[in-house]
Amino acid sequence: MVQKTADFHLVRAAQLGDVYAFEALVGRHRGRAYRVALRMLGDPMDAEDAAQDAFVQAWRALPAFRAESTFSTWLLQIVTRRCLNALRSRRSLEPLEHEPPDERSRVPELAESYAELAELKRALLRLSPEQRGPLVLRELEGLSYEEVADVLELTVPAVKGRIHRARLELVAAMREWR
Repeated sequence: MVQKTADFHLVRAAQLGDVYAFEALVGRHRGRAYRVALRMLGDPMDAEDAAQDAFVQAWRALPAFRAESTFSTWLLQIVTRRCLNALRSRRSLEPLEHEPPDERSRVPELAESYAELAELKRALLRLSPEQRGPLVLRELEGLSYEEVADVLELTVPAVKGRIHRARLELVAAMREWR
C-alpha cells in the first residue's frame, strides 16, 4: 500500500513536469519491466529496448494517465503491448543462445538440469504471444488473475483460459523430461 501511495504522488508530480519524480518511478519499476520483456521476448537486447521504449511511451502518455489502475499495472500494460507487437512482427522465432555446460567441470545432474531448463525456455518462447503474455505475468511475475486481465485488457475467464492452454502446451513440450 505504501508503494502504491508513493507511486500515486510521484505520478502526480511527474504529470506536473517533475522529471525527478518520473526518474524515481523508472528506478522503482525498471527491474520488473525488464523481466517481463525478457521473459516475453527471450533476448536481453530486445528486452532492454522494449522496456526503454515503454518508459518513453509512459512519459509521453503520463499527462493522460487517469490513475484508474496503479502505475505499475499501466506500465506493465505498455511493456506487454510493446512485446506482443515485437513478437507479431518477427518472421520466425530465433533460437535461444546458450552455451552448453562444461561437461568436465559439472556433474551429470547439473548438466541434465541445465538442458531441461533450456528446453523449458525454448518451449515458453514457442507459445503464442497470446498465451505467453498471461503466463509470464501470472506465473513468473506473480500478478493476480485480475491484474493480468487489467494489463492485457481481457476478462479474467479469458486470462485463465489462455494460461490453462499455455500450461498444457508446456506440459506436452516437457513430457520427455518426466
